[in-house]
Amino acid sequence: MRYKENWEETKEKWRRYWKHENTGRPLMCVIARKPEIEEAAQTKEAADVCRSEGRYYCLPEELNCKTPEEKYLNAEKIVGRYRHFCETHEFLGESFPNMNVDFGPGSMAAYLGSDIVFNDDTIWFEPCIDDWEGQPPFAFREDNPWFKRHMELTKECAALAGDDFYVCIPDLMENLDVIAALRGPMPMIYDLIEEPEEIEARVKQIGDLYFEYYDRFYELVRNQKDQGSAYMVFQIWGEGKTAKLQCDFGAMISPDHFRKFVLDSLKEQASKLDQVVYHLDGPDNIKHLDAILEVDGIDAIQWTSGDAGPDGTLEKWDEIYDKAIAAGKSIWVKVYTGEFEDWLNNADRLVKRYGSHSLFLHFPEMSKEQAEYLLDYAEKNWRDIEGTFKIKE
Repeated sequence: MRYKENWEETKEKWRRYWKHENTGRPLMCVIARKPEIEEAAQTKEAADVCRSEGRYYCLPEELNCKTPEEKYLNAEKIVGRYRHFCETHEFLGESFPNMNVDFGPGSMAAYLGSDIVFNDDTIWFEPCIDDWEGQPPFAFREDNPWFKRHMELTKECAALAGDDFYVCIPDLMENLDVIAALRGPMPMIYDLIEEPEEIEARVKQIGDLYFEYYDRFYELVRNQKDQGSAYMVFQIWGEGKTAKLQCDFGAMISPDHFRKFVLDSLKEQASKLDQVVYHLDGPDNIKHLDAILEVDGIDAIQWTSGDAGPDGTLEKWDEIYDKAIAAGKSIWVKVYTGEFEDWLNNADRLVKRYGSHSLFLHFPEMSKEQAEYLLDYAEKNWRDIEGTFKIKE
């Protein structure tokens, strides 16, 4: 891989992480700015946020996008911008170059009839189902305009990227989250009460369709040498089929409803994937953690405290990680609250509590000097740590 020096070593760390038996320091996503852009990073705003977790600096004028559609649909600019990012940053630790060609969270909704609205910093899907009466079952349609366009764009980007960096599996989404995008969140709440059999049937249809789409994207982007795949902004890699699963709509339903409408679908979906991280989003979803941890095919838990919330290192979130580690899962922790010294201290607490065998730490973009200090500290202080947290017999 052109922009990653220790890729073979990194892949081995990922293999061990999924098995909860990593050795040495924890896995760490550390993306560092090269010294030549450090002054720009301190004195001027970036062009915008890179969709693979970083910022663009000193972006050539020809790579700037004049419209949101150009930003998301122009293969040459998507790849050119990300290549510029790779040229101005270093991928250290277990970070690796991987580019998103994504139509926003839940693109399966577009393949099933929703229209996409592009904006400078977000994408959303227009609800398209007013009533379930007369609505045909969800079905795979290869001629859907958004699906065709997404496949063509991904194929073009993969060709332009070559072996220089991964092109990620898009965020297809699953279960109630897809249906809520098609139906609208408020009508969905009433549907769960008034038409539960309809929603159960629809969730199963979404589950049956998921791999119709996933497999086609996987064949376009998987690395032919190692059969590996990467999954969008979560910065995860694995041999075979790798994915993030979720149910953000779970924040709006009870644990009983989660078990009734979502859990079986998650179990079936996870059983057909090789590596799975579950994206647990927001305090209102914590109530479903026990059910999620029952899914054998989920290998790791990634906690997000919600929009603009504190990062995953706070002690108040230990209850989540305690349960995950006790259930034999790895944990994925995003570190961003405070300044560099806070990142180091907060991560240090987590390593000492949970050890280095099942922990992935995702840090913000930083300077090369900070990155070297962080990795040196980790090598000296975080190697083969057992952790103070003990699973109760």
